[in-house]
Amino acid sequence: MDYGHDLAFGTFLTPAIDDPARVIALAQLSEQAGLDLVSFQDHPYQPRLMDAWTLLSVVAAQTQRIKVATNVANLPFRHPVVLARSVATLDLITGGRVELGLGAGGFLDAVAANGGPRLTTGQSITALEEAIAVIRAVWEPTGGGIRLPGVHYPVSGAKRGPQPAHDVEIWLGAYKPRMLAVTGRLADGWLPSSPYAKPDDLAAMNKLLDEAAVDAGRDPAAVRRLYNVSGRFAGSGGFLQGPEALWIDQLTELTLSQGMSTYILSSDDPTDIRRFAEVAEGVREAVQSARRGLPTKAEPQTAGFAVVPTPPPAVRRSAVQLIDESERPTGPALDPSRTYTPQQLASGRHLIEVHDHLRAELEQIHDLVEQVAAGSLGVGQARSHISTMTMRQNNWTLGTYCESYCRLVTSHHSLEDAMLFPRLRRADPELAPVVNRLQEEHLVIHDVLERVDQALVALVDGSGDITGLRAAVDLLDDTLLSHLSYEERELVEPLARLGVI
Repeated sequence: MDYGHDLAFGTFLTPAIDDPARVIALAQLSEQAGLDLVSFQDHPYQPRLMDAWTLLSVVAAQTQRIKVATNVANLPFRHPVVLARSVATLDLITGGRVELGLGAGGFLDAVAANGGPRLTTGQSITALEEAIAVIRAVWEPTGGGIRLPGVHYPVSGAKRGPQPAHDVEIWLGAYKPRMLAVTGRLADGWLPSSPYAKPDDLAAMNKLLDEAAVDAGRDPAAVRRLYNVSGRFAGSGGFLQGPEALWIDQLTELTLSQGMSTYILSSDDPTDIRRFAEVAEGVREAVQSARRGLPTKAEPQTAGFAVVPTPPPAVRRSAVQLIDESERPTGPALDPSRTYTPQQLASGRHLIEVHDHLRAELEQIHDLVEQVAAGSLGVGQARSHISTMTMRQNNWTLGTYCESYCRLVTSHHSLEDAMLFPRLRRADPELAPVVNRLQEEHLVIHDVLERVDQALVALVDGSGDITGLRAAVDLLDDTLLSHLSYEERELVEPLARLGVI
């Protein structure tokens, strides 16, 4: 059954404490890719994960449009009055970009081990029902002091407010009959995850939810159906195990047959996020056509510019900055009315894929340094391994791109920077300042790579230490990632528009 809800798409990112900058960058990428929502799990008893509300606040401050949500908030550690005010505050600050995924606290032993209330499963559901009433009362601007009886959250005279900037929705993660009934009676949304609520299970769960809504005098369509999904853009068959076309077909079917309308991708892979954004476009088109009774198009002949450059890291690792990013020139502005064929868009996507490989190699270098620090790897071995990496063998990402792209797509000889850059200049003279700047930055990055090598040598001969090596790698991280982001920002569109390859 299609409940007719507007479609929305988002990400479910791991709030790993060991690399906060990457988590924030992935959230920013979610926005830049055109997705609607970024969400995070909330497990306060797990020290390897960042605090959800602190992270949501930072992400909201470093984005402009995308909504943020818990997926889902752990109620036993967050009193509903405090939680309601936290949500309302952030919603007011962001101009209405917050939604509340809420859970009863499934890991009951972990909650108790960290000082939370020790409840049975049944008690935790009762507490959740009480909490929803408290939260809604706090958000209601009129009615005097809040007085609600309760076993777990009695409130006697609490003041109301603040009122959120918009009608914040409460989404419940629910699987069992009693929780599904609570969702149907009280919630604005149902938020299961595909590993625990498989597509074949959705019909029976929806039936229980709908029956509870009707019994409570509600329209079942008042409950949005969200779905945390995971899969691979590879393979052949199975749920979300294959290319984008398979994802589009399967998610469209779930919307039209089961009423699911918000799909949230569980992945920390930038490539997956970009591809999911393309899936989102396809599902929107297919669902819109089906709702209008129109045939769907298997593949568009042209498309708007949907290749999204990777943002630079939100946080720098090094105190040294060798490149003045404020002086970087920019090329011609994007023409929003222009269309591109899939073949044209492929060149920009391939450039980003090559860069993603270089980013992965940079993570390997960080790992090698830590292995040296731990004594599990010799300095000579680390130096030898780094010397074989693509970023050392090719000074230049565009040279690497041209080589692999042309070998793969045209089967011609590789094109080096000396050939590509002149072509870009001739095809669009306004790109000349950008191309010149990229060549200048190639030299800077070459010097930074030499610093890493010198730091390795110094560690061997005793004139340096692991701190110096880490500093050199941190500088490489900042410089290279900034450069790759700039290159993508300025060249993915010209590569598609000019067809110089």
